[in-house]
Amino acid sequence: MTTTTPAHLTPARLLAQCPLVPVVVLDRADDAVPLGEALLAGGITGVEITLRTAAGLDAIAIAARALPELTVGAGSVLTPGQVDQVVEAGARFVVSPGLHAAVIARCAELSVPALPGIATASELMTAINLGLTEVKFFPAGLLGGPAAIKALSAPFPGVSFLPSGGVGPGNLADYLALPCVPAVSGSWMVEPGLIRAGEWAEITRRSAAAIEAASDRSPVPDTNGESR
Repeated sequence: MTTTTPAHLTPARLLAQCPLVPVVVLDRADDAVPLGEALLAGGITGVEITLRTAAGLDAIAIAARALPELTVGAGSVLTPGQVDQVVEAGARFVVSPGLHAAVIARCAELSVPALPGIATASELMTAINLGLTEVKFFPAGLLGGPAAIKALSAPFPGVSFLPSGGVGPGNLADYLALPCVPAVSGSWMVEPGLIRAGEWAEITRRSAAAIEAASDRSPVPDTNGESR
């Protein structure tokens, strides 16, 4: 199998290109293009379309083909076989809820960025020993939010985190204020009800508001009171 993923797209560059990665669940693959257009209009340039529904794989293919300016990734990828499927469909990055060495290895073979979910220091050590320096922190809200990431990052200074789960307008700035958090993952701007109703203008409005809030990030003082 030959991947069409650009070799220059790394996890670090992926997270640096936009501070917000919407997590999308689609019931209809045909909604992928108007959704992607709404996100782009709001300033969001990347999206994670999950495999939680039967429409997910087709939606990835449709969006990747129709919107080359949108970095389309696949979420809820659980097996190496699914890595093959989503990359063949056009996904440019792969996100998983947890850490599985075989999934990471297949992503490496296909030169597609992988962002596995971790929740503990042991899982993070495993990720590092698999060659990763960027991970998803999931479910961030239940695991302690920004304070948990700040504490976990201390013994792992070279790691960047993508918090996901429980991230919203009220706390995204707190996450992004951490130097180890280049981007956050969330779904408030792409709620399923908005998508089903075709509320594309509202999705654009929420996306633009999120981008504006993200631009207000401030450095977090370290334990000595100095900015980091």
